[in-house]
Amino acid sequence: MSNFALLVAAASVASFLTAGGYALVPRPWFDPACDIKGNISVESGERIYHVPGQAFYSSTKISRQYDERWFCTEGEARAAGWRKAGQ
Repeated sequence: MSNFALLVAAASVASFLTAGGYALVPRPWFDPACDIKGNISVESGERIYHVPGQAFYSSTKISRQYDERWFCTEGEARAAGWRKAGQ
């Protein structure tokens, strides 16, 4: 495949995703606005979300195998039953 064909294919995928095709792909996989980390406490099992700028944001890792996830808004996180981290 030529570089031009590859570029056209990539542009087509990007257009599809930004036009609403993301319904087929979880939004946090491609949307940089989804930067809220939904973490599950190993000790208590409590679902806690972290927003950029909080004390433990950068050290918090998201593991899909433990049902941890990314959120696009704090409202989305709260509606899913997660609480905001205290720090």
